[in-house]
Amino acid sequence: MKISKQARRDGRDLFNACRVNGVLDEARVRDAVTRVIAAKPRGYLGALSHFHRLVKLDLDRRTARVENAVETSPELMKSIESRLTAQYGPGLNISYWVNPALIGGLRIRVGSDIYDGSVAGRLASLEASL
Repeated sequence: MKISKQARRDGRDLFNACRVNGVLDEARVRDAVTRVIAAKPRGYLGALSHFHRLVKLDLDRRTARVENAVETSPELMKSIESRLTAQYGPGLNISYWVNPALIGGLRIRVGSDIYDGSVAGRLASLEASL
């Protein structure tokens, strides 16, 4: 389905109305969607489709996955959280995973950004260069 320019504008306006201090508010999102569905204004399906896309992109952008070869210490967790919050802003959902295949080091993924400081990543880049 092709989304019109007006529906894109409406979806973007709806998205911006659901943000509080730069962070998406889940309660506002639910309320906005129910109100739009109840009112059924012209082009609401396209606007909701674009709004859904923007919400999904924002959730991906606000999700961080930190992989470590061993269990992450609380001091390292605090350091990682403070640095990621400084770079990406507040409202970041950080999850920690143990991945023994990394051999050592960390791999951090925030949205589409990947920071790979693992031994496995360095070996893979070395193998690719040969």
